[in-house]
Amino acid sequence: MAKAKSVFFCSDCGYESAKWLGKCPSCGAWNTFTEEVRTKKSGQGFTAAGFSEIDATPRKLSEIEVTATERRQMPDPELNRVLGGGLVPGSLILIGGEPGIGKSTLMLQSAVTFSGGPVLYVSGEESADQVSQRAERLGSSQSGCYILTHTDPELIVREAKKLKPAFVVIDSVQTLDSAGTDSAPGSVSQIREGTALIMRFAKTSNIPVFLIGHITKEGAIAGPKVLEHMVDTVAVFEGDHRHQFRLLRCTKNRFGSTFELGIYQMTAAGLTPVANPSDLLSGQQAGGLSGSAAAAVVEGIRPLIIEVQALVSSAVYGTPQRSATGFDVRRLHMLLAVLEKRCGFRLASKDVFVNIAGGLKVNDPSIDMAVTAAILSSSEDIPLPSDTCFAGEVGLSGEIRPVMRVEQRVAEARKLGFKRIFISSHTPESETATTGIEVVRVAKVRDMLAEMFG
Repeated sequence: MAKAKSVFFCSDCGYESAKWLGKCPSCGAWNTFTEEVRTKKSGQGFTAAGFSEIDATPRKLSEIEVTATERRQMPDPELNRVLGGGLVPGSLILIGGEPGIGKSTLMLQSAVTFSGGPVLYVSGEESADQVSQRAERLGSSQSGCYILTHTDPELIVREAKKLKPAFVVIDSVQTLDSAGTDSAPGSVSQIREGTALIMRFAKTSNIPVFLIGHITKEGAIAGPKVLEHMVDTVAVFEGDHRHQFRLLRCTKNRFGSTFELGIYQMTAAGLTPVANPSDLLSGQQAGGLSGSAAAAVVEGIRPLIIEVQALVSSAVYGTPQRSATGFDVRRLHMLLAVLEKRCGFRLASKDVFVNIAGGLKVNDPSIDMAVTAAILSSSEDIPLPSDTCFAGEVGLSGEIRPVMRVEQRVAEARKLGFKRIFISSHTPESETATTGIEVVRVAKVRDMLAEMFG
């Protein structure tokens, strides 16, 4: 007879406790413990699901034969970039993002356009008819894609072992419902046990598996943190539903770099990879208007030229507003304090709004100089030259600090037709040898203002 007992799990980190706790001793979160009923089953665990016993004898590292791993190329070049050059056999990839951002669309497109063998698409949220209709709307009906609508991970593994697909897509990991775990789908126990079973299948069969995951209202991937530790790669979709661009950012990758970034454009035909996003982002600049500046940033290892917009106006209410879209508002407060203290601009009674055009979210500190220039341009109502861009970090003392990959930024600006680029005077000369564009070196924010506004 199976024995059942109640246990409590932290929904943030997966910490297990025999009783309810107000504060998690592992991650420090409050009111995150949920009660679940655990049932112990007799059996051989993974062996009961069809796995063969693995030799557990320790082996010397030098005696292990290393075989060359050949990556499988996906039909999507941006996905290949994020994965580090292709799909590694036996890898477990977690794709997260907000509802409607394009997770299922990207995976279904990849499944129906893959020509290297059969693909198993497991849907726990939609029926087979709904998946088929969505594939037709995307303009694809590849017969090599098999649809399975089930949530039992043991059944999914059993069918995958029969089909032997090139890769498996599970949409989503929060819908897995193992019969051996007496708790609701999406709970800590179900996610942990189901993912462990899928992981063991991927490692023993060398079949890569994509897991689609939900996120919480705070933006973190839903479920215990152990879910992200168990998988090999974590990629998160970013973007705004009101804009056409989507960013697929890699935050963990055991087989490649975590600095890669995939950029997509949402169209009626689904997600379309953007080969040269700088052409689209820099082409949206409004010439002849104040408060607009071009920034040469690097997202991952890819240089981009983006537009920074700023609006400075008199505060209507007693307290001035500070708002930023796509930019850290705390860093905006710091830049405004530098302009007040170091440059003498009186912005304390002004409303300041900053926006990154295209719905992008930028974390590169090299955008500081462009934000500062756009704020002062709007404050003084003086348009900036449309053939000028900026790449530099602003320090607390008003100095312009050098940034990495300056050579790539300068080359990208020259390719898009910019005539001047402002950088830090501390940047080595060897990194700015690109011809065809004037490189202006400045040491402080005051120097930049003197060059721009006289």
